[in-house]
Amino acid sequence: MIPATPPSSPATAAPAHLVIQPTCGWRTLDLRELLNYRELVFFLAWRDVKVRYKQTAIGVLWVLLQPLLLMALFSLVFGRFAGFGGKLTVPYPLFALAGLLPWQLFARVLNESSTSLVANQRLVSKVYFPRLIIPLSSCLAAVLDFLIGLALLVGLMLAYQVTPGWTLLLFPAFLLLMLLTALGIGFWLSALNTEFRDVMYAVPFLTQVWMFVSPVVYPTVLIPEPWRWLLALNPLTGVLDGLRWSLLGNGVRPGTGELAISTAVGLTLFVSGIVWFRWRERTFADHLGG
Repeated sequence: MIPATPPSSPATAAPAHLVIQPTCGWRTLDLRELLNYRELVFFLAWRDVKVRYKQTAIGVLWVLLQPLLLMALFSLVFGRFAGFGGKLTVPYPLFALAGLLPWQLFARVLNESSTSLVANQRLVSKVYFPRLIIPLSSCLAAVLDFLIGLALLVGLMLAYQVTPGWTLLLFPAFLLLMLLTALGIGFWLSALNTEFRDVMYAVPFLTQVWMFVSPVVYPTVLIPEPWRWLLALNPLTGVLDGLRWSLLGNGVRPGTGELAISTAVGLTLFVSGIVWFRWRERTFADHLGG
């Protein structure tokens, strides 16, 4: 009689292995997967905040000092010497600061998200998680600085006795549109940066030029009417005008046509950025690991 083979004990059973392989073709956006990794998003964002102000003498005060000094400089050059202040219904320093704070938010999200994959290449090449988390975490860290900077704008509005009206309810929508635009461009550039490191050198120059083709320091009304549609192709045109309008009132209300064009361009950049990022995602570890 052949004895029955005893079942394998848990101690001698072969351990299970999980093999992660690159996907083929198009990958859909899995929101549930992103939610499952939400703690990692906040951890990476908080790490970026701590690293940014580590070993600085004044710490978070840099968030207030930078826009304050730029506002003073632009008020002198553009508000007084160039005469832009005479074209406005609000004080020019308030106009400038209401444009500088959102612009600095956009520029930081764009710069840091475009280099985020390379900066975290050890994490990307060794551990599996949704890669979209890395650009998203850099966005959250920038938003925290922006909210701190808003305290300076609120103080200046009180000093000039400017109070927002019902348009303040639209502020979150315009802010969200700006973040989606910045992230969309950041998705494009971060994926390209894994293969072509020239991107990290081109982005700072791009943001400097972009600032002066956006209505940050000058009002849109200075642009001749027949050419405003061209300025509206810049997605920041409608966003910046909309943010100012929501905070400062009807005196800086954006044009409906320009706002519609800028919104369409911004949302297109966001959707196409996600599509491009997810399509190239399976090659990130190869490029970064090599």
